[in-house]
Order: sequence, then structure tokens, then C-alpha cells
Amino acid sequence: MQHRVITFTKNVFLPLTSVCRNRCGYCSFRTPVQDGCLMLPDEVESVLVRGREAGCTEALFTFGEHPEEEPGFDAYLKKTGYDTILDYCEAMCRLAIRHGILPHTNAGILTYDEMKRLRAVNASMGLMLETTARIPAHNGSKGKEPEVRLAMMEDAGKLKIPFTTGLLLGIGETVADREASLIAIRDIHRKYGHIQEIILQNFCPKNDTPMAAFRVPETQEICDTIKMARRILPQEIAIQVAPNLIDASRLIGCGVDDLGGISPVTIDYVNPEHPWPALDELRKIVGDATLKERLCIYPRFIRMGWYDPGLQPLINRLDQCMRGGSAQP
Repeated sequence: MQHRVITFTKNVFLPLTSVCRNRCGYCSFRTPVQDGCLMLPDEVESVLVRGREAGCTEALFTFGEHPEEEPGFDAYLKKTGYDTILDYCEAMCRLAIRHGILPHTNAGILTYDEMKRLRAVNASMGLMLETTARIPAHNGSKGKEPEVRLAMMEDAGKLKIPFTTGLLLGIGETVADREASLIAIRDIHRKYGHIQEIILQNFCPKNDTPMAAFRVPETQEICDTIKMARRILPQEIAIQVAPNLIDASRLIGCGVDDLGGISPVTIDYVNPEHPWPALDELRKIVGDATLKERLCIYPRFIRMGWYDPGLQPLINRLDQCMRGGSAQP
């Protein structure tokens, strides 16, 4: 039996804004415009400096979907010195690159042209599919229409963007819905070959949200979904779980390949009540498997040259540091 390797990436989490046009029933990340909604350039650079010093290789940029649609947001955005959130994100990605950290942006629905623009400054990008089902949790959230999300994933494939997607488990979907979602991801990947990993993330109820009392998926249910994903998806697509949201040690044997982004510098702003495990804890989680650090762009996409030429020096340097090594303290 081949010895297993479980990967992770060391990152900094940079939520440029928590303002969002969507109204998902499970979300506590979204905030009103007036509630300190913006991460300013000096704050971003401070995090990047600390991340560089801690050996982080990924800058995870997020922001609420289409925040400009929320009244009053543009006035706040002007404090950054940029006209649009996309301008700001692009500039901060360039700043991350100057600090030697590869950007990965997950900002909700983007157009083909917007992704093409961000591709120049991102080693990879992402969008959670969540589910192909229409569920009450997504009422009032036009960006969560399944067709819209699948279309963006297709556009990412056309642009040859190494891509992360996944399912959010326990938000009102059925087992059949999960199977349909995995098949949809598989079919898009068969056309374009760009999906590098899927996240199977368990729903975590948040106080003061409409779904605060919703049932939490049990570990066996998550394990069964991992096994289903492994049956449906090509082997080259890694299956990831979040070790700060569930006892991942009980899921490694179900077919988990990756533990995602772990930050020694920043919190999980989407799930702030769940701290990241330390590196020693990750080693315990993987048990007899080897824990190995990776970049936010997977090796096969580096070999194929699926990145902007301007990123090549940094990718090559960081990739060389990763080769042949397990995670180091």
C-alpha cells in the first residue's frame, strides 16, 4: 500500500471587505457598510510582513460579493485610494507578490474579464459551488444561483486558472444534491482540467443568523460524502477538509488529501470562533501519513505553466523550497 501524503498550505487571510450583496441564512461574515467594513492598505501590508516573517507562501484575499451594490460602500472604498474593489484587490495582490507571497483570490462571482485581469496577479483562484440545489438558505442571494456559479467555474477553466471549489455541507441540501454537485464539478473538470482541489466543508451554525439552530452534520455524514467525492471525482483532484471546523483526524481514513490553508498569523475571519490548529496538531491529525507543505498552485499546474509569466520567478523560487521537504516547524 502506497504511503499517504497529506498536504496543507501556510497562509495569511486578508478579508478586504466584509460588505456583501448576498443575504445567506448561515453567514456571520457579512457586515453592514458602516460597521468597520474595510481593511486598509497599511493593515494589509502589516499582515503581509508578518506572514513573510512566519514563512507563509499564500495570501488568501477575500471580499464580500459585489460590495459596490451596497449603498454607501463607495464612500468607504475611497479611503483606500482606489475606485473599485477590483482595483484594490489587484493592487494588494501585487503588494503580496512584492513581499514574496503568492495571492489566491476568492471573491464570489466575477466575470470572465475580471478573472482574466486577476489571473495576472494570482497563482490560483476559487469559488465554492456550495450546492447545485436551490435552498432557502440562499434566498436573497443572487450570487448563489447554481447556474451563475457553474458558469464562473467554466470561465475559470477557459482561462486556465488553477481553481478551488467545494461543497458546504448541511445547509439544507440532500445526499442526492451532494452527488449532483460533485458530478457537476467533475463534468466541468473533464472539459477544462483546472480543478485542483475541492473543499468539503461542514456547516457551522452562527449565533444571530437565521440558521443558528440548524442541525450540524455528523462526522460519519462528512465521511460518507468524502467517499462519494472520491468515487466521482478524478484522482488528481484533491479532497480537502477544514481541520479547525471538524475533527479531521477521524476523516483522514475516509479519503482526505489536504487540510487547506492554515495561518500562523491571522484568524479564520469566516469562522472566528474556530482557531487554526498548530503545526504539531496537524501532525497528530494525519497520524501515520506524511504531512507536507504545498503552494496554493498545485505542482501539476506549475509543470504545465498555468500561470502568468510575471509570477514565474516567485513560483519557481517557492516551488524549489518546497521540493522534497515535509512541513518544517
